[in-house]
Amino acid sequence: MSILWVILGFILLVVGGEFLVRSSVAMSFKFNISKLVIGMTVVSFATSAPELLVSLNAALSGSPAIAINNVVGSNIANIGLVLGITALIGSISVDKSFYSFNWPVMMLFSLGMYYFLKNDGQLTPAEGGVLVAALVVFLILLIRRTKKDKVIEEVDDALAQVSYFKIIIWLILGAVALYFGSDWLVEGAKDIARSVGVSEAVISVTMIAIGTSVPELAASVIAAARQEKAISLGNLIGSNIFNIGSVLGLTSIIKTIPVTEAEILNRDIFWMIGFAAVLLPMIFIPKKFQISRYKGFVLVFAYSLFIYLVFKG
Repeated sequence: MSILWVILGFILLVVGGEFLVRSSVAMSFKFNISKLVIGMTVVSFATSAPELLVSLNAALSGSPAIAINNVVGSNIANIGLVLGITALIGSISVDKSFYSFNWPVMMLFSLGMYYFLKNDGQLTPAEGGVLVAALVVFLILLIRRTKKDKVIEEVDDALAQVSYFKIIIWLILGAVALYFGSDWLVEGAKDIARSVGVSEAVISVTMIAIGTSVPELAASVIAAARQEKAISLGNLIGSNIFNIGSVLGLTSIIKTIPVTEAEILNRDIFWMIGFAAVLLPMIFIPKKFQISRYKGFVLVFAYSLFIYLVFKG
């Protein structure tokens, strides 16, 4: 029964996230916000909603390990699983903004998260405020850079014609789906952890993390199969930054998140930092500015090794 709740939770998170993205973008058009800003901010926040709801629900229900490892696991899955599988389908080109801006910022957020957790064994409201403030600064700089480079995010123009009534319905459906999806997923995952004799941290860094990365994986695979450049390394890097800045930042502002599982600081977070760090040499060796099929295989293999070691350990 627990597995059923987890599956239903996953489905509701995907559906709820989609409705929230659509309603958010449509509402942004109503307020005459530019496509650039919508793509950089509104869509990014909306797509982080499943992770945010899961982490917040976990923290408030007394499962802080799930709250932290949901983000850690999602960041690992974004690079090892999503980027790896997408590269296996077709090589991904990398632009110079990756190593000049996006990658350094992701590393700063990752190391900052590690410092905050290692320093006192918890993520406090003040530290969460720092993460959120840093995210706002990142977004301002990102929008300025994007305007300068004249690059505009893909945003569906058809959503500009949606009525207020439909927007409200989408918002309600999205909110309800996300609420129940996060609740069922967290409770189901906790039951599974108890029944198979592993910690909540193990379930959250694997099962829950993969579940909250399913929408990105599906979109990436479909785009790669159609040979569309709808997925880029920059998008996944941005997702990892949002996971730390908005998901953990906002959750810890509402409730302090203590580290209750030693593996989080002794193992899992180092995998997250490692997957992030290895991307820099990977784009230069052996073929520059490209994540080839071979590199995609290496990422997927490393992710599989991580999953094996987590369950074995």
